Amino acid sequence: MIMLIKAEQKYIRTSPQKLREVVRGFKKVTDPQKVVDYLQFSENRAAGPLYKTLKTAIANAKSQGQTGELVIREFQIGEGPTMKRFRAASRGMAHKILKRTSHIRIILETKSQENSTPKGSQVSQAPNDKQIKNEENKNV
Repeated sequence: MIMLIKAEQKYIRTSPQKLREVVRGFKKVTDPQKVVDYLQFSENRAAGPLYKTLKTAIANAKSQGQTGELVIREFQIGEGPTMKRFRAASRGMAHKILKRTSHIRIILETKSQENSTPKGSQVSQAPNDKQIKNEENKNV
């Protein structure tokens, strides 16, 4: 059985572009523990909120009692509201300053080990009417 575990962090005072740059570094990695190690030792300032959110998602899975293997399903970096400020410029003008915010959503997927069947093994099915008739004809 597949379960989805979500973790969200909103209104982060880092632009989405900077966060997406960090996510590109581990886009193909699906093991959350490898990504945690990558983020923990990354020198990029934008890695901090991603690290916290991923640790929260892993903690959510443990608190829900998920014992299966955790896999990262998706990282979503969305745009939050932009704070608009201005800076005084020459000749009485003002230049715009846009302070962007971000929303992070991490979705983990857990696959329970008890319900999954190994590759190569077949799941037995109940015989249908055609199979039953064939067996009766063989016995006659």
